[in-house]
Amino acid sequence: VQLQASGGGLVQTGGSLRLSCAASGRSFSSYTVGWFRQAPGKEREFVGAIRSDGSTSYAEPVKGRFSISRDSGRSTVALQMNSLKPEDTATYYCAAALGRLITSRLSTPKSYDDWGQGTQVTVSS
Repeated sequence: VQLQASGGGLVQTGGSLRLSCAASGRSFSSYTVGWFRQAPGKEREFVGAIRSDGSTSYAEPVKGRFSISRDSGRSTVALQMNSLKPEDTATYYCAAALGRLITSRLSTPKSYDDWGQGTQVTVSS
């Protein structure tokens, strides 16, 4: 599946952004969609995911601040980011894996087959 991530930008500390991941030509209903981020000089880091059954999972640094949802048509997945901090600055990527990933595989980039191009999020202090 082809993915298109959008919605990044520059925001002040404490602000909010909403990222979107759109699937080209198909629904996400049979996929687990994950969000990852990568800051310069750092490894790609798991942010959160929504499974094919609609259940979600988040990394500890973003719990309570970020949320992932899927639209009713199931062709777009959103990452709502609130209370943003400078350490959230990174390029954010969405990724998709067919089926429902088990918890132990959610945070592993290799579990995902398709990736979007990334969108830059910069949080100023």
